[in-house]
Amino acid sequence: MKKLLLLVVVFLSQMAFSQSDCVSAIPVCGNSDISYNPNSSGTVQENTSPSCLDVEHYSVWYVFTAATSGTIEFTINPNTVPNVNHYDYDFAVYGANIDCATWDFGNAASCNFSGLSGPTGLSSTETGAQWNPPLTVNAGETYYLLIDNYIPSNPYGFSLTWGGTATLSSAFTDPTLAPNPFIAPGDPNPAGGPNLVSTCPLPGQFNFNTLSAGILNGNPNFIITYHTTANDALFGTSPITTPITVNATDTYYYSMHYQDPADPNNPLNACRQTGSFKFKLGTITPENVTIKACNNNGAGTATFNLLSANVYFDNTAIKKFYLTLNDLNAGTNEIQNPANYVSGEKTVYVKVITTGQCVGHSTITLQFYPLVEAYDATIESCFIDSNITTASFDLTLANVTSQNGTTKKFYKTQADAVAGTNEILNPNAYISANGVVYVRVISENNCYAISKITLKVLPPVHSNVLKDQTICMEDTTTLDAGPGFDGYEWSTGATTQSITNVGVGSYWVKLKTGECWTLQPVKVLSSQQPVITTIDITNNSFTVNVAGGKAPYKYSIDGINWQDSNVFTNLPRGENKVYVKDAFDCTPIEVQVTVPNLLNAITPNGDNKNDFIDYSALAYKKNLVFTVYDRYGNMLYQADKIRNYTWDGTSGGKKIITGTYWYTITWNENDKNNTETKYSGWVLVKNIE
Repeated sequence: MKKLLLLVVVFLSQMAFSQSDCVSAIPVCGNSDISYNPNSSGTVQENTSPSCLDVEHYSVWYVFTAATSGTIEFTINPNTVPNVNHYDYDFAVYGANIDCATWDFGNAASCNFSGLSGPTGLSSTETGAQWNPPLTVNAGETYYLLIDNYIPSNPYGFSLTWGGTATLSSAFTDPTLAPNPFIAPGDPNPAGGPNLVSTCPLPGQFNFNTLSAGILNGNPNFIITYHTTANDALFGTSPITTPITVNATDTYYYSMHYQDPADPNNPLNACRQTGSFKFKLGTITPENVTIKACNNNGAGTATFNLLSANVYFDNTAIKKFYLTLNDLNAGTNEIQNPANYVSGEKTVYVKVITTGQCVGHSTITLQFYPLVEAYDATIESCFIDSNITTASFDLTLANVTSQNGTTKKFYKTQADAVAGTNEILNPNAYISANGVVYVRVISENNCYAISKITLKVLPPVHSNVLKDQTICMEDTTTLDAGPGFDGYEWSTGATTQSITNVGVGSYWVKLKTGECWTLQPVKVLSSQQPVITTIDITNNSFTVNVAGGKAPYKYSIDGINWQDSNVFTNLPRGENKVYVKDAFDCTPIEVQVTVPNLLNAITPNGDNKNDFIDYSALAYKKNLVFTVYDRYGNMLYQADKIRNYTWDGTSGGKKIITGTYWYTITWNENDKNNTETKYSGWVLVKNIE
């Protein structure tokens, strides 16, 4: 350690009286030289008369501990100026290991009261009344040294140097406690005196704590305080705790002491070493700092605010930024957009200029925050019944990151996601068809990455087996949705693949595929009964004409025996029944058919025999009409209710010529379908003149 640190600070005459008492003895730090000027006998004037001394006059007490066994020597030398008499100093050494509070100050280990001026002490080489032989000590023993300036008081004080083979305890010289040399701050003063510490501006604010790490040099368990007076430094009083305004004139002090982490009463804790320094105007030393920004979406660049780099405590200082140190020194190629500097990871340089025109520079390391983890995902959702091409998606369930502490925002387009505009405000119930959306994954550092979410609408899955069925009204059937579904729910309450004994009606089944249910309606329809539209009767035969239902048809006149033909022959005159059923083989329909009695000739000669055709017996039929045609198809006569359904061989009130004529009789049968019936025949008319 530099000599300045090894010297205990000069004790000035203005120090408190308490240092002149045994109980407040000043610790001796190692074999350091001492200078002091006692100016009182202390708060308590100890009775030292049991030893060789008289009473205290102008005294000071020291306490020291032997670090190694051997001999202790010291020389007390009065400080004088030329042509001034020497002053008389006496001493007494007490111990070992006494208690000042209870001890009677007798039996000094060594004492000298020669009454002579000049040097005095313990010496193995000096002789004379002022000198006592060396003191033999053992390691760990503690002794108290009383130095008394006999009248007249010496205004210049004294100096004390140590000798002998033993060493004195000091945390500052113990390599176990202080493995590294302590380093005085600043640079040597060319004019002599305290080192000079550079600062700027001057006068200006200074944070003394910035010097501590350099002075301690890595030694643990040592405490440094800073002071404006030597006395305060010596006793650790009135420390400077906040930055203050310093100048180039005043001297400032630092005070160090060891603090045993295991023993607060360790005597080594009381030992202090001090040093002094002044300030000189110099360059400032901004701090090297690292700032981080977001490498958003893996772009490879980030926007850095270089102005935010806390490189210097004075916020009024001007900062200029450069890509290289050469540019900084030359003042060229200054970065023009420091608040929004787009860059990859690298180092830039900053020049700091204070209002006092102090200049310094440092580096700013530009780093990215950790990349935000985001990857593409696909989510599926079941179709909406009212619009099966769409689904309601919970976008928040998309597994796009496993990074903790992130938030997610969703957008319809990638451009919106990058810009952070037009955010989807209902991500828990987002209605969409098949497509994509984009998610902005935001970290705790407000960095982001963008990934894509593919939206897949799960369409309805219908049964290809289940079809509408047509049955006879009186029958039942089975509805089967087929295998392969994860669940079934029928409108009847059944949960099976099929339901049986199902009559005519409307039904539905819910079919489960995965998590989705598809509602599929199905109908059991009543077969359409065939309808006998017309019946054409010719003589004793008739033809049944049928519409509706499902071909092929079956025909019967007794409901037992069935035929494929719709023509029946050799029928009896009068009422007959015809039965018809279609391919569904349901209950047949039936219609009553009347086969009229045939009359094939009339002789309208007034003899009341065969004078006319009379079909009034069919008058009970609905819409009965009797019509006569010539062989060319011209209608000659029509008999209805008004003409009582008879014809007397005339046309227009005149007799027609003898010949064969065709006629038809049409009516509707009295059934629910009003079946149209047509009877066709011919008649021979013989008009006798």
